[in-house]
Amino acid sequence: MTPELTALTLAALLQAVQYILYAIPANLELGTRYTAGSRDFPPDQQMSKRTARLGRAMQNHFEGLILFAIAVTVITLADKSTALTTACAFTYLAARLAYIPAYAYGLNPWRSLIWFLGFLSTLTILLVALF
Repeated sequence: MTPELTALTLAALLQAVQYILYAIPANLELGTRYTAGSRDFPPDQQMSKRTARLGRAMQNHFEGLILFAIAVTVITLADKSTALTTACAFTYLAARLAYIPAYAYGLNPWRSLIWFLGFLSTLTILLVALF
């Protein structure tokens, strides 16, 4: 397995961890009657700011993970893995790890800078694959 694929696998596992970090407090705050239901209506009780932020951070990772998975797939299939793409893959992973507490605790503008670092790492992998 290439180092980039290892980073992708770890990023996918991080997505599962983020789901748990969000689901547990959401169930406690909203109750399982709502969270296990059809959710056709907004919850009667609102989530705490931190829980809502954890949910948004999880959604953001789903969005970023798609592009990162494409980048890793392309770099792997093109057989263009380099020290730079490996560094970028693990930088993406580190940025996603740092993004969770940065978002959960409202650390602005750090949250946005951390996000940009992960995004830039992904774009770099894609550009290396092209050239």
